[in-house]
Amino acid sequence: MDSLDLEVLTRARDWLRDGHRVMLATVVRTWGSSPRPPGALLALRDDGRAVGSVSGGCIEDDLIYRLRRDGLPTQAQSVSYGVTADEARRFGLPCGGTLQLVLEPLADASALDDLLTRLGRGELLTRRLDLASGRATLHAGHADQALHFDGHTLISVFGPRYRLLLIGAGQLSSSLARIASSLDFAVTVCDPREEYSEEWAVPGTTLTRDMPDDVVIAMQPDARTAVIALTHDPKLDDLALMEALKSPAFYVAALGSRRNNDVRRERLKEFDLSEAQIDRLRGPAGLYIGSRTPAEIAVSIAAELVAMKNGAAADSLLNVRDAKAALDIAADTLSSCTLGPN
Repeated sequence: MDSLDLEVLTRARDWLRDGHRVMLATVVRTWGSSPRPPGALLALRDDGRAVGSVSGGCIEDDLIYRLRRDGLPTQAQSVSYGVTADEARRFGLPCGGTLQLVLEPLADASALDDLLTRLGRGELLTRRLDLASGRATLHAGHADQALHFDGHTLISVFGPRYRLLLIGAGQLSSSLARIASSLDFAVTVCDPREEYSEEWAVPGTTLTRDMPDDVVIAMQPDARTAVIALTHDPKLDDLALMEALKSPAFYVAALGSRRNNDVRRERLKEFDLSEAQIDRLRGPAGLYIGSRTPAEIAVSIAAELVAMKNGAAADSLLNVRDAKAALDIAADTLSSCTLGPN
């Protein structure tokens, strides 16, 4: 679930509490290019205030214009934008794109309270809206579900569908946990060292002091799970990695220099791991952005994490190992040119 959409639900709930009428717009289908994916949300208040986004801005402007001209709808309904090329140009949809929205008048803040409370507990939920009656109900969801709309019923999916396990509760982990939470990962942090875990204070994350290998086994990583080792302590990092590399986790990575990661790979050969499993290790973790501070390194790792999650060709991206190797070659070449004969 997009963190912007969580903000939309929270603001809509607050507006209802304050006595306003509110309409929730949900993108349910797109054709061609579209600035926002299915599931994106926009909340409109009865005085024209808006939060969220369903397009690049033009459709939001049209919805606000219609609200001020006709008032909020009294019944849930679906509308389409960009059906013709002229409309696509008018509403700023690229490449003749089309999108369909469900417009839902909201009346009960308590219903959103329940949704937001359960999302705050890290639950994965579906919200089923019957357009004819306007009745919405909540149900437990699972990671493989996606938004579904058949013209009569809208099933939206809310909550984190990806998990991230961080080994280590240091400053870098804190920065990365905040970024990952904003990217809608359910973040678990594992650190049995009291001097670190006692100071952990990142809201919305789960802290465990169990041993890393036990935590990985208990989590049962699947294709929506990432594991990143950040302690610099082989006794902790290697325990997590040797279990994570056996799993279907889509991203397994470790902090450290190229040399340290080469040594780590040699250590991992002593465990019950195949060459193919060890080759899955991303280390040094992250994309090369010249990062130096913990916050910059966190951005670097988060970028590679998202690239792997979204199926980008990670090997074609400038990972830290390849980038630094290229810099070494460039430095050696420059040195040879400087010191060589004229």
